[in-house]
Amino acid sequence: MKKTKKFSPYMSFTSDKWRQLRNSTPLLLSEAELNKLLGLIEQVSLDEVANVYLPLSRLLNLYVANSQHMYQTTKRFLCVPEEKVPYIIGIAGSVAVGKSTTARILQTLLSRWPNHPKVDLVTTDGFLYPNAELEKRGLMKRKGFPESYDIRALMKFLAEVKSGNPEVVTPVYSHLVYDIVPNEYQVIRQPDIVIVEGLNVLQTTRTRNGNGPVPQLFVSDFFDISLYVDANVKDISRWYVERFKLLRHTAFKDPTSYFRRYADLSDDEATEKALSIWREINERNLLMNILPTRARADIILRKGPNHDIQEVKLRKL
Repeated sequence: MKKTKKFSPYMSFTSDKWRQLRNSTPLLLSEAELNKLLGLIEQVSLDEVANVYLPLSRLLNLYVANSQHMYQTTKRFLCVPEEKVPYIIGIAGSVAVGKSTTARILQTLLSRWPNHPKVDLVTTDGFLYPNAELEKRGLMKRKGFPESYDIRALMKFLAEVKSGNPEVVTPVYSHLVYDIVPNEYQVIRQPDIVIVEGLNVLQTTRTRNGNGPVPQLFVSDFFDISLYVDANVKDISRWYVERFKLLRHTAFKDPTSYFRRYADLSDDEATEKALSIWREINERNLLMNILPTRARADIILRKGPNHDIQEVKLRKL
């Protein structure tokens, strides 16, 4: 019996195949610089940067260059000056999967390309409701779920960025105090690229009335391209526990830390507490809200058990 060919909207590359697409792109990143970009438990080597992130930065550079060319073409056609509009890259994935590290590495590599040296990174944590509001709404145990974000504020921010506004501000979130920092803002001043990183940036909702679906805009509608950092759920759970245990000796020791009460837990107690938080909040959010959005990404970076990227999936045009 003839086998049915399996079709996929993605082209799949092993890390060995993907590294061949680097095409002699120079590595302008030192070991010391890389170490400053890493999270608490990620072990990204310069080899992995050269083999995976450099080809990815080359591809993104080509996309940005094409976008810039289209901008210049439109400007010549209209014969009027147009506001500079940043290229927006969305990065999604679970808590503890390493998407923040991926975002920082890409920000650094992309800023080394001469045609787009100004690259800003924005995390959607700044658009979480303040803890007082989450408490009022009964959402503290659903922090990170879609309903815990001020989506209107996030959409307004992205609309202003994509409109070419000369200056746009975004709230700042502190993982130390586990809350929005009052009167502190990140200012975005017409960069070449904006990387928007967050748990639910590929999320969609379906609003209906009596006559059917209501036209609606989503966060991802502002993205020029999107990435999803993927891994086995069991591996992410293990990484979350490892990170939680390490934080006992670093951030949790700070008297101002929201999690100071966990600093003196034993290894067994820390493991139990981390697993409890993971199962009650983060795993539920991953399975219910984050993982279902993976198929909407243009690029999927699939990690192995040791945090190394083993597969790259690129959506077919």
